[in-house]
Amino acid sequence: MERPAAETPERLAFYDRIDKKNMTPLWAVLSDLVTPEPRSACQPAGWRFAEIREAMIEAGALITAKEAERRVLILENPGLRGQSKVTTSLYAGVQLVLPGEVAPAHRHTQSALRFVLEGSGAHTAVNGEKTVMEYGDFVVTPQWAWHDHGNETDRPMFWLDGLDIPLVQFLDASFAEMLGEDAQPVTRPTGQSAAEYGNGLMPVDADHASLNSPIFNYPYARSLEALDAMRKGRDPDPCHGWKLRYTNPLTGGDAMPTMATFIQRLAPGATTPCRATDATVFVCTEGAGQSRIGDETISWGPRDIFVAPSWAPVVHEVAAETVLFSYSDRAVQEKLGLWRERRGNA
Repeated sequence: MERPAAETPERLAFYDRIDKKNMTPLWAVLSDLVTPEPRSACQPAGWRFAEIREAMIEAGALITAKEAERRVLILENPGLRGQSKVTTSLYAGVQLVLPGEVAPAHRHTQSALRFVLEGSGAHTAVNGEKTVMEYGDFVVTPQWAWHDHGNETDRPMFWLDGLDIPLVQFLDASFAEMLGEDAQPVTRPTGQSAAEYGNGLMPVDADHASLNSPIFNYPYARSLEALDAMRKGRDPDPCHGWKLRYTNPLTGGDAMPTMATFIQRLAPGATTPCRATDATVFVCTEGAGQSRIGDETISWGPRDIFVAPSWAPVVHEVAAETVLFSYSDRAVQEKLGLWRERRGNA
């Protein structure tokens, strides 16, 4: 884009007059609206799970899950402080449910994902069906679906919450309701959704237009099996290693309409630099390493969380095979024809 036109006293006087009528000249701001490349206040950032966990345990002694409705510490991007954003379009927080607690049933227009960071055996219920949560499981909460969480075990349960809150907020489309009960009625057997849709089969009356996957728990053990099979059958991608996308079996698209979710295995060494328009939140589940994101280097290990902004070049470096879960707004960008990726140092 060309530089803004030079200002003159006559032009400035004109701008002042039309400003009082809520008008602004496009030519004065065009270079900031239509940029040659993405510009974002989002910054590379990382959070150590050990530090999050310590703060969450302290929070657990200060407020109950029921009092808080959701006992969560928000992971705020350092470039977006005070906005409850991990990227410009996405939210991230870590939730704690202590033994014997229930996070009460509610629903909202925001889509949510859970990625289990610690614990085994607690549950989440979605639209009348419970699922037991284990480390590394990816759990979907569709928009406007009743959901609650409970922990009947003797250990605390931690998971990452990823939501499209900033996107829904930007569209002024937020609605929410409380059920008025701690837990919703359970009307379907545990595992019913996976049994009906998770084996290359589906009910003959399935709604093929559904925007959300009917599978709402993608177990980590099965994800690892798929990654291992992929590794045996093909060489790693230079940028992404062996990478899989969680999908909706009804449509073949993303498991959620606004957030794309992935799991990948990285081979020892460094990946080829890659940049993409979708700012991405990563979680390490196995292994350890570091990521060069733009001009910054972030080290991470199991359960640590880090974020790469839009169009920042990313290089992952690991000494041994490593597994990463990630989510981004790529699902929206692809629907709008906006998503781009560039490989190499260009």
